[in-house]
Amino acid sequence: MASKQLSRNPPFRAEHLGSLLRPRDLLQKRAAVDKGQAQASELTPVEDNAIKNIVQTQVDCGFRPMTDGEYRRHMFWGTFFPELDGMKEIFNPDPDMFRPYMPDVAAFMEKEMKPGETVVCVGKIKHTGESTYIGQFEYLKTLVPKERWGDIKMTLAAPEWYHMRYREGRAYPKDVYLSDEEYFSDIAAAYRQELHILYEAGLRNVQIDDPNFAYFCSEKMLKGWEEDKENVGTTEDLLDAYIKFYNDCLSKRPTDMHVGLHICRGNFVGSRHFSEGGYDRIATKLFQRLNVDTYYLEHDTPRAGGFEPLKHLPQNKNVILGVITSKFPKMEDKEEMKKRVYAAADVVAEGSGSSREEALKRMGVSPQCGFASHAEGNLVAHDDMVKKLKLVRQIADEVWPGEP
Repeated sequence: MASKQLSRNPPFRAEHLGSLLRPRDLLQKRAAVDKGQAQASELTPVEDNAIKNIVQTQVDCGFRPMTDGEYRRHMFWGTFFPELDGMKEIFNPDPDMFRPYMPDVAAFMEKEMKPGETVVCVGKIKHTGESTYIGQFEYLKTLVPKERWGDIKMTLAAPEWYHMRYREGRAYPKDVYLSDEEYFSDIAAAYRQELHILYEAGLRNVQIDDPNFAYFCSEKMLKGWEEDKENVGTTEDLLDAYIKFYNDCLSKRPTDMHVGLHICRGNFVGSRHFSEGGYDRIATKLFQRLNVDTYYLEHDTPRAGGFEPLKHLPQNKNVILGVITSKFPKMEDKEEMKKRVYAAADVVAEGSGSSREEALKRMGVSPQCGFASHAEGNLVAHDDMVKKLKLVRQIADEVWPGEP
């Protein structure tokens, strides 16, 4: 369960959300492997070198939280689900299995496309005992001093990722699970084992990436749900179930393992976002009932709404404000961003009956999302990304002088 005490360092005052732009040679080599024009073994040294360079970039920009840029992944959610017993990755899935009003699915349908792959349940779900993330973490440990291993941040897939997108009753075979509760229970057990394996290896800093929570803020999604007569419950029922599911996944984590939740509104090829809507609809439940330490929240455009929902943030939790966009190269004005941080702090202070200074102790700043949730990356150049990261660091240094 979540620590009763406020978790600090992690999170840090200057954060980024995990994915960073891949270098061209890495993209080319992975494409060659995918086309059968190169051996998979040729990819690893290219990945290793790229990760070594991007770790140095993060150090040069003054960041303490360290990631591998998600360079060994194609998409941000990685390989947790397809490697579980009872789950299977399928390609060119039947579009009819998806809820077409889910924002990411709707985006595909608008372009007369369909998801190229998905993962489905085909049997009882169980962890294999081996983590597909462990190699990523172990290599990062070779690049970071031992005293900083606790700063390394691993981004993990959302536990309900392969549930919300599917039509009622299509997430699992009825002869395998009789209910969502049974299905969630086995995934939660696998998630707990994954966290245990990573903890034993030394991981202390976890970020779960979950755009799905933002879907509950989307008027289009809510309308689509109401019109879908196959749905058994309401979106409030589903939100409650997901929060309970999350808490089950995290129920056995040690108190010195920091867990944060990143919520954005989509970050696909071409800097595409999927959904819109402020956090108002979910703020109370999200902040007060979900057992995580930190919320990494998108706040770079009006589509994320205002800061008012932050008044519901408990005093033992952090918020990292994603006020810098990772989608486009235009640079934000530093002084304006500082004003936004202070405005958010005033809302947090109002909600907890504290001062701005006290509220700032529970806050940090970051880009609104990763720079490459998809391997192809956003519509920014490498130099643009570095400038954005340095801007985040500069804002943090001026709002929280001398703090990492």
